[in-house]
Amino acid sequence: MKTQILKLALTLLVVIGWNSSVSAQLPDPGFEIDGTTAIVITDPQNDFLSPNGVTWGVVGESVTANNTVENLETLFQLAEANGIKVFISPHYYYKHDHSWKFEGALETLMHKINMFDRGDQLNKEGFEGSGADFLERYKKYIEKDFVTVVGPHKVYGPEQNDLSLQLRKQKIDKIILAGMSGNLCVESHMRELLEDGFEVSVVGDATASAIVPGYDGNQAAQTNFRFIASHVYTTEELKNEFKN
Repeated sequence: MKTQILKLALTLLVVIGWNSSVSAQLPDPGFEIDGTTAIVITDPQNDFLSPNGVTWGVVGESVTANNTVENLETLFQLAEANGIKVFISPHYYYKHDHSWKFEGALETLMHKINMFDRGDQLNKEGFEGSGADFLERYKKYIEKDFVTVVGPHKVYGPEQNDLSLQLRKQKIDKIILAGMSGNLCVESHMRELLEDGFEVSVVGDATASAIVPGYDGNQAAQTNFRFIASHVYTTEELKNEFKN
């Protein structure tokens, strides 16, 4: 009996030691920016990033703490200055989307608060300055040739839009990912792009997420970025990467 207990104790010590070693040595594969690299930004829209947006009450804390609005603008500036293409994956809901017969928790909420609402694909009436529109300070970049706005994603990931197609047609293999919101659309884009064969890094402080009682979406996102992406940049680190 004593021998069995001793063996069990030794086994537990080995397992605990192995787990501690893995935790302490979580690898950082790194990310090298080259001519096949693009920046992908999800949902740089008023409903997320403006104090007047319908989600500001839950994302505002994270947006402010991460300096997300300013950091996203820095990414546009770095891209333009260094000949890097930017792809925007926006989120729109049209009138027909409100007739869906089932939804997840946050889909239900987004429809309830009319988040990202537009009339239809061909109708821009009321779009300018709406929650679905891009943040005004980004438009001077988005209107330039180095930025491509792909079709809208409908839930969180890019599976239903043409993001991967547009990236492949430009011979893009590497992605620097940022945008809103971290634990939903950014993380879903990260996972799908990885599964589609792209090398993905994330700019952690150029994202933000909802924080509500008992749930911290920003913390969840930052954890999963570190676990899954090839590298997690800060905006300052990325600036220095381009300088070098």
